[in-house]
Amino acid sequence: MTGAAHAGFARRLAALVYDTLLIAALLMVFTAVSLIFTHGEAVLPQTAGPWVHVYRAGLIGVIAGYFVLNWVRSGQTLGMRAWHLRTVDIVGRPVKPAAAVLRSLCAPLAWAPAALGVLWMYLDRDHLAMHDRLSRTRVVVLARP
Repeated sequence: MTGAAHAGFARRLAALVYDTLLIAALLMVFTAVSLIFTHGEAVLPQTAGPWVHVYRAGLIGVIAGYFVLNWVRSGQTLGMRAWHLRTVDIVGRPVKPAAAVLRSLCAPLAWAPAALGVLWMYLDRDHLAMHDRLSRTRVVVLARP
C-alpha cells in the first residue's frame, strides 16, 4: 500500500462531515444516559457539581474513542469508508493504538485554525497533514472495487 494515492483536502473534509453526523448521534446518546444521573436536569455545574467535569471528559472520550477504535480496528471511520479512505502508518501497515491516540490528539489542532494543519499537506514534501506527520500516519485513497 506504499504506492497508494494520498487523500486530498476535499475527500478528508467530506469524510469528516459524515463522521461529525455520527459523532453527534453518539454524543446525544451519551448525554441522554448522563441525564439519568442528574434526574433530567441539564448537566451543568449547578446541577451536577464537580461531576460536570466527568461528563465533559466523557464527551471527549466518546469523540476520541470513535476515531481511535476505528483507526486501529480497520483504518477507517464510517465517513472514510464512504469516501474510500484508509488511515495507515507511514509504510502502509495498520495503525497501532499509540499512533491512533496521538493522531486523535493532534487532529483537532490541525483542523481548528481554519484547517491550516490539514492544508499543510499541499506544502509538505510527502503530502502529509500536520497530524499525519506528528503521528507517523497517512490517509490514502483506496482503489474502488
